[in-house]
Amino acid sequence: MTLPTEAPPAVAQRADAAVQTQQARLQSAILLLLGLGLFCALPFVLSIGSVVFLPPVTAIILTIVLAPAADRLVRLGLPNMLASFLAMLFLVAVIVVALSLILQPAYDMVDQVPAMARRVTLRFAELRSNLAWMNDLNRQITRLTGHAATREVVLATPSVIEQVAFATPSVLLEILLTALLTFFMIESRIRTKRRLLFDRHSFGASVRIARVMRAVQDRVASYILTVAQINLGVGMIVAGGSWAFGLGAPIMWGGLAFVLNFLPYLGPLAMTALLALVGVGTASTLALGLLPALAFLGLHALEANVVTPAILGARLTLNPVSILISISYFSWIWGALGALLSVPILLTLTALVDHLGRPNIVGFLFGEPLFQPGIIAADDLVEPEEPCPEPDLAELASARAHG
Repeated sequence: MTLPTEAPPAVAQRADAAVQTQQARLQSAILLLLGLGLFCALPFVLSIGSVVFLPPVTAIILTIVLAPAADRLVRLGLPNMLASFLAMLFLVAVIVVALSLILQPAYDMVDQVPAMARRVTLRFAELRSNLAWMNDLNRQITRLTGHAATREVVLATPSVIEQVAFATPSVLLEILLTALLTFFMIESRIRTKRRLLFDRHSFGASVRIARVMRAVQDRVASYILTVAQINLGVGMIVAGGSWAFGLGAPIMWGGLAFVLNFLPYLGPLAMTALLALVGVGTASTLALGLLPALAFLGLHALEANVVTPAILGARLTLNPVSILISISYFSWIWGALGALLSVPILLTLTALVDHLGRPNIVGFLFGEPLFQPGIIAADDLVEPEEPCPEPDLAELASARAHG
């Protein structure tokens, strides 16, 4: 009795499927290696050319935030140029007011810095005297292990005034470039959007681009505006609390809390350290000096774990690990401004990845494709849960019908 043999076409189909799978994995591996190489090489390029790359990135984020305000002014009947100028003027006014509320009281507190420094030194001297037994134990361990005393070498570095003088021209150039790029990007947003939507050969591609643009703008603008409102409330509470604790310039402390709270995790830590130093430097005892910092920690815990998640919801909630990696990555490249831009950039990239396809690195190691289907690919198979962006699609459909 002979066993039935498999038909040759089935064998050929299995062989073709195996070859296609191997080719897909090879292409995915090459793409993964190129992505890792780009991730490692990009910081050096962006940091060296920060004067070239930082203004456009900042302008793109500001354009995403200010574009809804300009669109609303256009709907009220204002010309696009005037609406873009008013949106930029509003941003400049907010920045100037924030800096005046923070810098002017800080400048007035400069005269109190020597007295606060002496008081902080006295507090730390008292604390060191209470922990003198630890120094004795350290000396005994050093004597028993036979390690010789180390010699400290101090290198001469430029003074703060010299560093500011050297950095001022570059900073002014970046601010001017950022302002100009932001204005022209806001002013040309309608033409750019129409060019991206209407120059496509297929209606489906235009619909996909419209959805991606709407998702990026909604996610980034909603996050920044919502967080700004939350931070404004935190700043008002901090201003009232600093007045109640007897700290000088309560408006300055409220402004600092408002600005630093835009930087997740690291900003509140910096605010806590500042409150602790000034509190210890102005209070009569160490315990009273630490009360403002402890009160702010309690306020931050309530805001970060209850208020912000309840307002933002799951749609704008990011992984804390990804936030810290993004902050460290962009602060390494562009310093403090990069740290402030890290979360908006992360939100933009997250929106793009959600629509275009999320990397499946763990599954790729076990034989799965490198990229999982995104929202765009899923829309080809199932009906989307959320409605399409009506303004862009309506305009697009009418233009296609008449064109």
